[in-house]
Amino acid sequence: MLPVSKRAWAERKGGGSLMFIDTTMTPTVEQLLRGVIVVSGNDASVALAEAIGGTLDQYVAMMNRQAQAWGLKNTTFKNVTGLTEAGHKSSARDLAVIAGHIIRDYPDFYTYYSVKDYKYNNIAQPNRNLLLRRDPTVDGMKTGYTEAAGYCLIASAQRDFPNGKRRLLSVVLNTTSMEARANESQKLLNWGFQAFDALRLFDSGKPMATVPVWKGATKEAKLGAAGAVFVSVPRGEGAALQTRIERSDPLVAPLAKGQRVGSLKVTTAAGTPVAEVPLVVMEGVEQAGIFGRAWDAVRLWIK
Repeated sequence: MLPVSKRAWAERKGGGSLMFIDTTMTPTVEQLLRGVIVVSGNDASVALAEAIGGTLDQYVAMMNRQAQAWGLKNTTFKNVTGLTEAGHKSSARDLAVIAGHIIRDYPDFYTYYSVKDYKYNNIAQPNRNLLLRRDPTVDGMKTGYTEAAGYCLIASAQRDFPNGKRRLLSVVLNTTSMEARANESQKLLNWGFQAFDALRLFDSGKPMATVPVWKGATKEAKLGAAGAVFVSVPRGEGAALQTRIERSDPLVAPLAKGQRVGSLKVTTAAGTPVAEVPLVVMEGVEQAGIFGRAWDAVRLWIK
């Protein structure tokens, strides 16, 4: 249970979406998370940020550090609510990266994004993602509106295909209404599912290459991806894909399991990049004894 500060309560003066908490209440973390995710409560965002970061400024700094860790190129946070402020910005690509991390890294919390209604303080509010009620394959993400950004929607859908389930994210920004953002998101999702194939190139746990190791207790190492490798390509173009392994050479022990030693690059027949996947050591390789290391050192010198 968390206290509600005057600063959180003051969000009702800002004209944005609210969970409608006040300073006499002590909502739980879960209630506040639902207030943020389902009804876009700016007051709930402030209450959580203050509890985690101590102050809003410290939490904004945490947000920006996380943005850098996720490789977001065009995102700078200035506040915790998303309301318009000089320098507060993001891009469609960066928003998709954030959404992807939520889905993959926090599956238990992602289920909150599919909740259609939320009631707190005897005030019931609907989730403003209209696609949750229109398309049964849409199971979340997030709406937003400011005068500067317009009506925005990140939508996520998962549909069944002969080779398994496929999930797509759409990001639509700067539309003119709730209806418009829902309609454009629906068009984009439908087009994505119809126009692209999802291909499994490598199964999880399967090596892509077995390569020589120098100064190791074993003479070879198995290299692969951390998980299964999927790519999306325009429909019908999968057969023409080309893969190429680029790796460090020579590989010198010791090598730790999971250590990155190169990349798998996937391109079209014309050389257009499709994906680049880190190549890691699948089984660790310990150093050889002193004589084995010395012999390989001579061989490397000659090579």
